Amino acid sequence: MDDVEAIKQLKARYCRTMDTKDWAGMRQVFTDDVVVDTTGSGGPVVTGADAFMEFLLAQVGDIQTVHQCHTPEITLTTATTATGVWAMADILRLSGGSDIHGYGHYHERYRKEAGEWRISGSTLTRLLTGDPEAASPHG
Repeated sequence: MDDVEAIKQLKARYCRTMDTKDWAGMRQVFTDDVVVDTTGSGGPVVTGADAFMEFLLAQVGDIQTVHQCHTPEITLTTATTATGVWAMADILRLSGGSDIHGYGHYHERYRKEAGEWRISGSTLTRLLTGDPEAASPHG
């Protein structure tokens, strides 16, 4: 498998493990020193995979989620590093049954360690977030 395809599969694994709450599997998509910037969604910058997993469990551990990433723009920068931008859409079903829909981009850095690609940095930017019913003229 070529490196670009491996990075695409890595991002697919990120979405699947997030939505199925496979936290052990999700931890494996990150380098130990990953830096995740969630300020575009009102969150913090978190350094370290274990710290990010703690943050993630606190934020969405009990929330049903659906994440989809599309149209990857992946650039191999060296034999062991790459960057990528992914269009994303997510849905979070809150405890009361209402949904929040979000749309934006993941801007990421990747590093190949021991033959495996991992996410070494991720910044989530948002274009639109909200309740689609509240925005609907019919809702």
